[in-house]
Amino acid sequence: MTRIALVVLAALALAVPAATAAPARETASPTIAGVAAKSPQFSTLLSLVKKAGLADELAARGPLTLFAPTNAAFAKVPKATLAALAKSPAKLKRVLLYHVVAGKVTAAKVVQLRTAKTLAGPTVRITVTGSTVRINSARVTKVNVMASNGVVHVLDSVLLPPS
Repeated sequence: MTRIALVVLAALALAVPAATAAPARETASPTIAGVAAKSPQFSTLLSLVKKAGLADELAARGPLTLFAPTNAAFAKVPKATLAALAKSPAKLKRVLLYHVVAGKVTAAKVVQLRTAKTLAGPTVRITVTGSTVRINSARVTKVNVMASNGVVHVLDSVLLPPS
């Protein structure tokens, strides 16, 4: 796993303290961590980052793209699957890193791609049908949430890497 991916996920877990540590400039975009921390819809994602043991990684710079599943997306995952992930930090890390792509991949770039390599290793499939964009089978519900170190696209489902 790359250090950058671990750092992004660690930053998500530590978003509130990091966001309050230094005064924010009015014109500065929040980091990916700040974007996630500002929205209660990502509380499950933040909690899992901590469970995965990613919270203590050192900080590093992006740019990165996070395909961020919401709490509602995690609610769709079978309880047995979540329980199995909770018992295996390595598997949980892999799932979380499967949501991160190196580079700032805006919506305009995403729709030009057929696949994208994740920081977990495997690629995700990208399909565009009319105005609907899917990453594997997850629908992108919000795009281009800009951050100072990358971009966040919101998903309606959790991505599970191939075994």
